[in-house]
Amino acid sequence: MLFRQLFDTVSCSYTYLLASSVGSEALIIDPVLEKTNHYLKLLEELNLKLVKAIDTHLHADHLTALGALRDQTSCVTVMGKQSSVKVVSMRVDDGDKIEIDGVSLDVMYTPGHTDDSYCFYRPGMVFTGDTLLIRGSGRTDFQNGNAEIAYESIFNKLLVLPEDTFVYPGHDYKGDTVSTIGEEKAFNPRLQVRSKQEYVSIMGSLGLASPKIMDVVVPANQEIGMSQNETEIAEHTMSVDLILGSLTNDNILFVDLREDAERQKNGVIPNSLHLPYINFSDHTKFGDLLGNLSGKPDQKLLLYCAYGERSALALKELRSSGLKNTCHLAGGIDAWINAGGPILDVRKTP
Repeated sequence: MLFRQLFDTVSCSYTYLLASSVGSEALIIDPVLEKTNHYLKLLEELNLKLVKAIDTHLHADHLTALGALRDQTSCVTVMGKQSSVKVVSMRVDDGDKIEIDGVSLDVMYTPGHTDDSYCFYRPGMVFTGDTLLIRGSGRTDFQNGNAEIAYESIFNKLLVLPEDTFVYPGHDYKGDTVSTIGEEKAFNPRLQVRSKQEYVSIMGSLGLASPKIMDVVVPANQEIGMSQNETEIAEHTMSVDLILGSLTNDNILFVDLREDAERQKNGVIPNSLHLPYINFSDHTKFGDLLGNLSGKPDQKLLLYCAYGERSALALKELRSSGLKNTCHLAGGIDAWINAGGPILDVRKTP
């Protein structure tokens, strides 16, 4: 596996780049906005296609590069279900998997530092964000943090992993780069407690100042979603109410851009064609392939995803390639379900 640990000296943040090999798909965890050009150069040098950009939680000490990387690479942005970011391509929950070609991460919901904190595990390594640090742990005094909940996340989810699992944190302020679960159990001073209440007492006595730019960074990070107001997108966006009022119109072909796991979890709009966004550019390389799918010159392709970000990106790509009979669904299937639109269950039975 190709693995890179990258560091931002200003925020003391670690960013992680993973891929199966040079020339393959890649994902990035906790990218920092000021380092965007560095990430893009590294991706180019290693001939990597950035497919997913992930944040472990809503950061308060640096600006995320999720939006910038999405705009530069058309990658899928990923955050936890509980995140207050207004628009993100994909939201994950405890027990889900984040997958690209050759790499799979188990999603672990580990609240406590914040109410939207997640860790990501694959055998031998765990990316802990700010939940568990090297010889420390994430503060719990803002963004709905809770020391009791943090204790549960650390002791009942992270510390039960194999002791030789490498721990890759979201920050380090002392120059350490990696630890293991076994080391942290043995040497992390905050974990040498006999009870939850003792841990809560330690966290309550830290007396830390708030991050200097928190009041600016948090609102900015909440607004990373792709703008739906661009003329090219806005003019070809269809609301759920409008679509539900014309469901009997057989000149509309629904195109589902989500991944299999999302479809199985939340269902699909009936009679949808499935073209996963992660491979969408492959479908646009063959001229009129999508245009010929309908078989009718006046048929409209209605793209949809989870929340509208992937479908907006795909819409721009299709229209720039000359396919004009396309539009996308505002708010994605999330808006569709909330409006009571019909859903087909496609879960696989044993």
